[in-house]
Amino acid sequence: MKITAIRLTRMRLPLDPPFYAAWDPQPRRHFDATLVRVETDEGVAGYGSGDTMDGFEPFEPLFTGRDPLRIAEHVKTIETIGFHAGRYWPVEAALWDIAGQVTGQPASVLLGGAVRRLPAYASFGEARSPQARAEAALAAKAAGFRAMKIRISRTNLAATLEALRAVRVATGDGIALMADLNQWWRMAGDTSPALDLAQVRPIAAELAELGVLWLEEPLPGGDLDGMRALRAQIRVAGGEMARTPAELLGALDAGALDVVQPDAVLSVGMLRARTIGELALLRHRWFTPHTWTNGLGLLANLHVVAGVGGGPYVEFPYDPPGWTPERRDFFLTEPVRIDAEGYLNVPAAPGLGAQIDPGAVARYAR
Repeated sequence: MKITAIRLTRMRLPLDPPFYAAWDPQPRRHFDATLVRVETDEGVAGYGSGDTMDGFEPFEPLFTGRDPLRIAEHVKTIETIGFHAGRYWPVEAALWDIAGQVTGQPASVLLGGAVRRLPAYASFGEARSPQARAEAALAAKAAGFRAMKIRISRTNLAATLEALRAVRVATGDGIALMADLNQWWRMAGDTSPALDLAQVRPIAAELAELGVLWLEEPLPGGDLDGMRALRAQIRVAGGEMARTPAELLGALDAGALDVVQPDAVLSVGMLRARTIGELALLRHRWFTPHTWTNGLGLLANLHVVAGVGGGPYVEFPYDPPGWTPERRDFFLTEPVRIDAEGYLNVPAAPGLGAQIDPGAVARYAR
């Protein structure tokens, strides 16, 4: 079997109402997604999505004419490209989709097959008033979620911390809460000052008193000493946008992380994320990837974390009405959803288990 072509379809979904992501100073009035289709000479096609794939086209000949099942070789190729251009990990996700179809197995089985489902946490994305955030948390609880993550804005600490307090009061102790400061990485153009260790310590202390399970990306990624110090107060999570496995291994070696979170379609790819996950688990850390792309990217990460047996939760991007499964997964025939018990189930179908909606792809292509 040989790869014959890698086709990209760039899509744009208008958002009305817009989505006000807490980590982005500009409201999102549309949602962009790039669908990657890897085609073979035997008629098997695999799909991936996540990174924008901008600038990929000149690199396509590095993959065509080669065996799609030699995934480790393709991973090395993607890593060499990443030094010069983008991180084209959706190509690897499409290769796992092909491998699963060829073998008749879900990708998670090929990656270890440790578990078939994991409890999901509702990953909220907007900064809302305390009352609005508490109401949204109660709605998420009614929808089946038993864990939730709330963004803390470094430019509006008082209001976002008050929102988290309101959620704890509204939902009670039976709901696991996480908090995210989003300081490891920045949106393009965001040059505002970061909070330092002295500023974050009292935040961590208050969150620990509220029983928050972990504090995510509390400091810039280079401040490993600071994150290690914070671990004495609260679990520290991070690494969702780390550019290399070495960056994540360095954080583990430095004792900076309790929870390791590389995104398989934005950060280091599925194969490397699996390795990082296993190493984290062997060191008695938690492994639960970042998943904020779309349904196909979410599934790629789910297969990795289920393959290696991570947890204790898996991230589920969710913040109605601005961010719903229908918006997030607009080019799939069915959105990825949790079950009645709040779990994400690994699709039983071969590969990633997603079905692409050709009509939606054509409708939103740009």
